[in-house]
Formats: sequence, C-alpha cells, structure tokens
Amino acid sequence: MKGEKMEEKIEKVYEAIEIARTTGKIKKGANEVTKAIERGSAKLVVTAKDTTPPEIIMHIPLLCEEKNITFAEVPRKDELGASAGLSVSTSAVAITKQGEAKSLIKELSEE
Repeated sequence: MKGEKMEEKIEKVYEAIEIARTTGKIKKGANEVTKAIERGSAKLVVTAKDTTPPEIIMHIPLLCEEKNITFAEVPRKDELGASAGLSVSTSAVAITKQGEAKSLIKELSEE
C-alpha cells in the first residue's frame, strides 16, 4: 500500500511541474531553485534522489523547511528533466508561478 501511495504522489508532482511549465513558471537546476527558495518565490520544490554528488542538492530540503515551502523528492533526474520540458536531466525544479497547477500543489502540500 505504501508503495502505491508514493507512486501516486510522484505522479502528482510530475503532473504539477508539467502544468506549471505550460501555464505558470518553473526554475530548473540546483542554483536557480536555491535562488527561488531564498527569494521566497518557490511554491513547490522537487529534487531527484539519484543526483550525484548528493551535496549539490543537500541544502534544498532544509531551506524549504526554513521558508515553509512544499518539498518533494522523485527517484530519477531524467524523469524530472522530462517533466520540466528538458531533453537533459535536472537535479532540481521549483514552481514559481503555479498557473493551473495551483490545486495540485495545494493537494501535495497537504500530504
């Protein structure tokens, strides 16, 4: 059961990124995401578990907690990159303007 719940959440995260990419605004990459968190403009932050070296994104969950920003982790950076509309993988994505993903992001922040 727990695995299914996790899968469902990951699908919602990808969907939110895809919707925000076309109807809102996203930032891609650890540096851009970090800036968005520090500026307080990030609504949802997502990192990839398979990022190497992990030090690149280690600070992101703590920053999100500090700034009270919804944080999620997905298994693979290539899938994260694809959901962000990239042909390459990315270690982190932040949604800065929700667009039509607003209700999905609200749902994720309540989980």
